[in-house]
Amino acid sequence: MHPEGGPQVPMNPLHPLQFSSEPSSREEDERLLRLAQGGDEDAFGQLVQRHQARAVRVARSMVGSEEDAQDVAQEAFLRVYRGMERFDYQYAFSTWLYRIVTNLCIDLLRKRRRHQSLSVGTDGEAESFDVDLPDPSEALPSDGLIALETAGEVRAVLDGLAPHFRTALVLRELEGLSCKEIADIVGATHVTVRWRLHRGRKLFMDAWKRRQEGGLHPAVEDSGDWEDSAGADSDPNQTSGGEASIESR
Repeated sequence: MHPEGGPQVPMNPLHPLQFSSEPSSREEDERLLRLAQGGDEDAFGQLVQRHQARAVRVARSMVGSEEDAQDVAQEAFLRVYRGMERFDYQYAFSTWLYRIVTNLCIDLLRKRRRHQSLSVGTDGEAESFDVDLPDPSEALPSDGLIALETAGEVRAVLDGLAPHFRTALVLRELEGLSCKEIADIVGATHVTVRWRLHRGRKLFMDAWKRRQEGGLHPAVEDSGDWEDSAGADSDPNQTSGGEASIESR
């Protein structure tokens, strides 16, 4: 239920989905990875435990489906296991992992786009949203309902963005990563990431305003933007999905 006059939409509608970044010790990740490279399966299990929740969350923010997000995370850790001997310790383990996760998500989004519409159903309602929200235990019940509806609308608008814009927004606005961290993950320059964030925010806000004014469909980048992103975030040293290690550039 909305208060009179409609829901109070935050200045940045992405904020209801924002998560605090869990601190992850790079040194501990490297220690566990070295043990795993030596055959210690328990150490690899600890690596998975340390990063699984966030890997699933990043994937869910990009693909919108809990089931698909779980599958992406599982495949990402499988590729990490297969490729860990080639890991370049110049980079953080999390950078490598989230590059694999985001590449797998982009692959999935392109496959979806070839077979079905990514935006909303024919009745104008969002087809399926599965979005984590901050703990509303201290908020009024009405606030929680408003936040949930806002989160669903944010998901619908994000689904209309081309993958390279969606990736940048998810990693920056929802996960709180720096432009440098995002650049390392997507294999782009710092300047390119800043441009994608600028352009992605504008596309998001334009579509959000239209949606709030009664439009049913968020703006979707044309097919060229989707196809152009096919190689924009890839590293020439990586196979599809980011399986190989990050090499120094």
